[in-house]
Amino acid sequence: MRTLLIAEAGVNHNGDIVLAKRLVDAAVDAGADYVKFQTFKAETLLTPSAAKADYQRNLSVEAESQFDMIRRLELDRLAHEELISYCGKRGIGFLSTPFDIDSIDLLVELDIPLLKVPSGEITNLPYLRHVGRMGRPVLMSTGMATLNEVAEAMNILLETGLVKDDLTILHCNTEYPTPMEDVNLKAMLTIRDELGVKVGYSDHTIGIEVPIAAVALGATVIEKHFTLDRTLPGPDHAASLEPGELKDMVSSIRNLAQAMGKEVKQPSPSEEKNLVVVRKSLVAAKAIKKGETFSKDNLAAKRPGTGITPMRWDHIIGTQADRDYMKDDQIIL
Repeated sequence: MRTLLIAEAGVNHNGDIVLAKRLVDAAVDAGADYVKFQTFKAETLLTPSAAKADYQRNLSVEAESQFDMIRRLELDRLAHEELISYCGKRGIGFLSTPFDIDSIDLLVELDIPLLKVPSGEITNLPYLRHVGRMGRPVLMSTGMATLNEVAEAMNILLETGLVKDDLTILHCNTEYPTPMEDVNLKAMLTIRDELGVKVGYSDHTIGIEVPIAAVALGATVIEKHFTLDRTLPGPDHAASLEPGELKDMVSSIRNLAQAMGKEVKQPSPSEEKNLVVVRKSLVAAKAIKKGETFSKDNLAAKRPGTGITPMRWDHIIGTQADRDYMKDDQIIL
């Protein structure tokens, strides 16, 4: 199965539509399936007194409140329409994560093909019900959540109309960057096995090895933050991949998907020609006269593998040669 690769631009456009388009270009160059932004309004997302997360505090203007920071990073409807059009011209899918009910409605009006439930909304009952009613496939991130909370959110989506086959649950950790010891990638498999759903992985670690490992474990969707430059001001840049790294991740995952293959153990087309070269045949270890008994002393296994397989060793030992053999002649029956 082809892994869906989402290049998460998020808010790394810094409120600049030109920068947002450059992020689209980088996602296209990397070979991602989608580039994803975030849709919200500060007034409906948080209260003016809401505190920043530690990573936001460390990577943004200290005196700026979370409310003001979020408002500065909003993309209005016109910006969405412009980016959707630009993505269409560049041949990449546009996605965005809605953080409130109005944003869900906007994305549906704009005919976005699937909806993404962010980790912070997994305990937001009216939000989940609204998503479930939209008739769109859903990705749901699970950062900070227990398995019971994930199951409850899933059931709300299903009860309000979402078809289970249209749901993919993404294992996630919301710390930016995520420490390796906190990734807990095996939890993705627990979600899959306990809830019977397709799973993926939304990654916030430094580097590309964890999403690659997630694909090897069965992730059908990978989401990864990227930026044009990790030194740019803003809350998410420092924990994001730069364009070359994003391209390496996409290439590695595409290669891995091919390498995973099918659940059949057999010679591949490319190696069949090597069978006769590297396998061995039964040969005379020394000169053998007609009528002489084959034994471990006068038989050997040597390349090439064009003759009798050494797996018949026990069947040949004790029988008599029906012809003369020079040393290294293949045994013929």
